[in-house]
Amino acid sequence: MERGPGVSLRTTRIVGWIVALVVIATCSALGQWQLTRMHDKRATLDAVDRVLAERTPGPLARAAQPERARDYDWAAGTGRFVDAPAFVLDNQIHAGQPGLRVYRLFQPTGGAPMLVDLGWTPIADRVTRLPAAEVVRGEGLLDRDIAVRGLLAPPPSAGLAMGPALGAGDAWLMTRFDADAIAAAAGLQVPPRRVLRLDPALPLGYARDLDVLPNTLSPDKHLGYAVQWFGLALAALVIALVLTFRSVRR
Repeated sequence: MERGPGVSLRTTRIVGWIVALVVIATCSALGQWQLTRMHDKRATLDAVDRVLAERTPGPLARAAQPERARDYDWAAGTGRFVDAPAFVLDNQIHAGQPGLRVYRLFQPTGGAPMLVDLGWTPIADRVTRLPAAEVVRGEGLLDRDIAVRGLLAPPPSAGLAMGPALGAGDAWLMTRFDADAIAAAAGLQVPPRRVLRLDPALPLGYARDLDVLPNTLSPDKHLGYAVQWFGLALAALVIALVLTFRSVRR
């Protein structure tokens, strides 16, 4: 690096090291964040694996327990789907195809209403971005007692809150999962803390699985990004040392 008139070698070194340290600190912080995400997701997958291995059914009422809002439980029970508009979450990918995730209000026998994740369905109308009419009407689901079982899980992350969360219509079209907005639209006294993700073996609902980290980076991906950020931090340190050593030799 050439120095302008009046700029000493010592000043150049100080400025260079300040820049290098900022780069090193930033890259290291981003690498650490990626490691934290890796550990969090591995812990989540381990917890889900234990629940799915045991599949010991608990009551559906566990969905409303605030102390277990971030936990995973296997639950089973009976009840009826409420004859009310479905909640459909936009921009959901399944097998590489964009579509909607369908949620419906379910009234368990002797419990508080809860949300059930019925799975993924393609978009039938590109203008309204709603599923097929039979999905909206809940054909085959309403007006009868149904036994359900599945994984009680935290709802999907809301992400960035930009614009209204819900759009009114034959079904509630959601740009993001906003628990408070859902509660207001459904007349629930308490926002849904967890949703029931139906067992894929049940003969109802739509395309679904029990992947709790859909459309997100895997733990291994986070590890790979962490290695890259730490590598950039190391590269910045090496470059700073080499430039300093060369300037000393002049």
